Formats: sequence, structure tokens, C-alpha cells
Amino acid sequence: MSPARRGPGGFTLIEMLVVLALLGVLAAAARPVLQLSAQRSQEFELRQALRTLRGALDAYHQAVLDGHVASAADASGYPPDLQALVRGVPDAKSPQGRRLYFLRRLPRDPFADPTLPSEATWGLRAADSPPDAPRPGRDVFDVYSLSPRRALDGSLYREW
Repeated sequence: MSPARRGPGGFTLIEMLVVLALLGVLAAAARPVLQLSAQRSQEFELRQALRTLRGALDAYHQAVLDGHVASAADASGYPPDLQALVRGVPDAKSPQGRRLYFLRRLPRDPFADPTLPSEATWGLRAADSPPDAPRPGRDVFDVYSLSPRRALDGSLYREW
């Protein structure tokens, strides 16, 4: 083509519309993948938080059994609340009166309202409540998610 017949350089309107349509299709295809990835990440955080909390509850109970934490004879040996794991408890066997700490900070449920404090994001189960109908009580035997949502595997988060 001779230089005199060449039009101005650039894209035509049709070419631009085709490119925009292709970008829209790619963005629409990527959205479900990104949502799935975000849910997987939250599920991983929930598993880690539950593992951490349950490990701290078991460590507290073991400290009671070992005589490091004073407990009433009729008590279950579990902490009265989740904050006791962070606040610490006096070591009954320490002559210096040192404290035993079971958590540095209280993890939060990643599916809960982010404006709530960490301890309010968990459902609490007392030692004297049945597993199929957990309820809070004098102690914290177990924790569970309060989320009504279903996991990727179809189970409810509150049953984890």
C-alpha cells in the first residue's frame, strides 16, 4: 500500500469493542475462581483457629490435672472463659507466683462479623452440655463457628 493511501494509525471501533468483550468474558470466568480461592483461604484460617483454641483448652486442662492450676473439686478442669487462656492463671506449683499463659492472643472466626471482638465470634460448649446441642455454661470445653454457611465439602462450619 502506498504511503498516500494509508489512513491514520490506531484501532477501529469494532476492534476496541471485540477486545472489551473478550476482557469481560475473561473477568466473568475469573470471578468464581477468585471466590472459591477466598473461601478456601477462610476455611484454612478457621481450621487453624479451631486447632489453636482446642489445643489451648487441652493444655489448660492438662495443667489442672498436673496440679499447676488450682481448681475446685467439682469443677471440670476447663477454663471459665476464653480470655483466661490469654490472661493467664497463677501457677500453683511456682514459689515465685509466675503465671501460665496458653495463648498470646485469641484467634477469631474468619466467617464472623469483623466488628465483633474475638471472643464473641465463637460459640462455646460447656463440659456438661451434650455434643449435639452445645450450650455455654460454667466452663469452656469446646468452641465452634457460629457461621450458618456450608463449607466446600458440604458440611456446616459450626459442625467442625
